[in-house]
Amino acid sequence: MRPCTTEPMNEEGVTRLMEYIIISGMLLVLMIVMMFTVNAAFMEGPADKLRYHAFVDIGNGISTRIVDLYVIAPGNGTIETKFDIPDDVAGRGYFVDVGMTGASQAIDVRAGDVMSRVAIGGIGATKGVIGNTTGAGWNMIQYNSSGFRRV
Repeated sequence: MRPCTTEPMNEEGVTRLMEYIIISGMLLVLMIVMMFTVNAAFMEGPADKLRYHAFVDIGNGISTRIVDLYVIAPGNGTIETKFDIPDDVAGRGYFVDVGMTGASQAIDVRAGDVMSRVAIGGIGATKGVIGNTTGAGWNMIQYNSSGFRRV
């Protein structure tokens, strides 16, 4: 049995251990918060900016192909061309929609919340352009002088 004394017990070892655990826990929580912040600020932001500029380039390329096909379109007959666009941009797939937006024709390229709209230059509303595609595989532009029926 231990004798009863009025001297305080030496609790310095326990105090240092608790201090180490509390400080380590707080630093771990701050590290987790910092990782989420760094991912959003330094990785997603530049990737979205890269996607936007790549989508503008893709839209301009498709617009050029449409105008080129319009220039050589026959007065009576059909013409088609196949082309390839990147399968993905910054590791993600995307969609391309071509059609009327307001009074003009435009190409919308989008993935998630990043979107680019490029006007089809040169043909205005003289020829109706409509369709959609993705980056995967080969893509085709078709022209028929009598038009296409909607199915």
